[in-house]
Amino acid sequence: MDYSSPRKPAEGVVAMVDHVLDLAATWIAWDGRPTHADDRVHTPHKAIRRVADHLLDHLAELEARLVGEEPLPDHWHASASTTRADLAPFTGEDLDEARSRLTRLARIWANRLDTLTEDQLDDSPGEGWSFRQLAEHLEGSTYYADAVGKLT
Repeated sequence: MDYSSPRKPAEGVVAMVDHVLDLAATWIAWDGRPTHADDRVHTPHKAIRRVADHLLDHLAELEARLVGEEPLPDHWHASASTTRADLAPFTGEDLDEARSRLTRLARIWANRLDTLTEDQLDDSPGEGWSFRQLAEHLEGSTYYADAVGKLT
């Protein structure tokens, strides 16, 4: 991934969520058969869960590092785990919930990133990627939605 993009980091996070939700709008047509990619099982609910978890996990990391705390260890089962809920039909109500959840998470990210200076984005406190790199890493969350794909 090119971390020298002139685009503001917040724009990438918002664009990622927009892309996921554009695909999710077609998932009401899902026939209940999971897709398989990279030795993983993918479903609409799992894609939404993984994107939300990824946004939440790295947001918690960013916030902890900003206040000088050690980020909490990651105990997600991630994409290796497929829950019963992941296999449920994806309805219009699920799409509404996903829009509300992911849009709010994207706005929290955008609001936080937009308050940081260029120095804070590139020379971020604590160990790990810079906050700019962290935001750009989140753009890869499209993977989960792309694995399910466009269904109509």
